[in-house]
Amino acid sequence: MANTNSTSRFAPEPLSEGRAPPVQGSSQSPWPTRAAPAASLSALPVGRSIEWLAALSLAGALACIASGTNAVDTAAFRARAGRLYSVAGERYDRESADPSAAWHFARACYDWAEFATNDTQRADIAREGIAASRAVLRQHPRLAPARYYLAMNLGQLARTRLLGALPLVSEMEKHFKEVLDLDPDFDHAGPDRCLGLLYRDAPGWPLSLGSKSKARTHLRRAVQRCPDSVENRLNLIETLVAWGDETEAARHSTDTAALLPTARTRCAGEEWAASWADWDRRWEAICQKLESRQFISRGPPK
Repeated sequence: MANTNSTSRFAPEPLSEGRAPPVQGSSQSPWPTRAAPAASLSALPVGRSIEWLAALSLAGALACIASGTNAVDTAAFRARAGRLYSVAGERYDRESADPSAAWHFARACYDWAEFATNDTQRADIAREGIAASRAVLRQHPRLAPARYYLAMNLGQLARTRLLGALPLVSEMEKHFKEVLDLDPDFDHAGPDRCLGLLYRDAPGWPLSLGSKSKARTHLRRAVQRCPDSVENRLNLIETLVAWGDETEAARHSTDTAALLPTARTRCAGEEWAASWADWDRRWEAICQKLESRQFISRGPPK
């Protein structure tokens, strides 16, 4: 549980009562950095080399599960995530028995960890979210948001572990499947979306649980469950393009182009700014790829 009087690295010099994010631009980082050990694949046994390559692939998969800020890192977005982490942490300190306070803090941990600058920072933030989620789930095991953000924070932790990430992936899958049963529409069809990305990018059997057929099923289902979600549509289109299915990708691209004007009106304001920065970049890349392959004949909408 968070502690407003703690001297943890999350609040080395609190600017106000409660948890405070680190000051950006400081000459001394409040989080210790950890140098990654150099490793040569040629120096590893064949089996270990395969595991290492699988871990690198898995790291990319876990990063892709991020909900729209993974490719965007501006000062404004970082500051907002840090501020929300502080507010949610203060509330959790006061109301730790409130299930809503617990899972909102877990969500804030996940979002704040997206802006981590090193593995130590990301892992420590993720562990706070994991601890909050596990604590509330002991009393409320069917609380879908807490289980969802437990899986998301496990993903953040796994991103810091390379080989050690592989055992966490099965636990993530388990929790996402449980949320799918409890509340499939949560976070704009988040359980299907996250399972689809996990199956898409994780190494396949026998190293991990990757599966193109499962990925396609869940990514399509995410669009079916929440057709107004830009994130769901972009994930599906990007996957289809990567797999060489430009015909279906172009069809979904037409539907997405029609959706975007309404979505910009519906999803407006500071809360959505980081998502739109990410979505606009990805949408432009999709359109350019489909144009270059002559599956569409227009540029990305302005």
